[in-house]
Amino acid sequence: MHQRDYHPYISPFDPCKPIEKKTYSTPPHLFLGFQEENSPQYKSAAEALKRGTLWPSLYDPYS
Repeated sequence: MHQRDYHPYISPFDPCKPIEKKTYSTPPHLFLGFQEENSPQYKSAAEALKRGTLWPSLYDPYS
């Protein structure tokens, strides 16, 4: 999964309860570069439509 996290600055004067660790999702295409020829594909069109992409390497599930 393409989850990353960071620790934001917490001010001593912030009246709210601090969130010490924040996470965010990065799309898989950021790490692929160019897509190679003959990349694996989902076997059925129904599976590709369900996932939203034809190539498994580009699939990113929503949490």
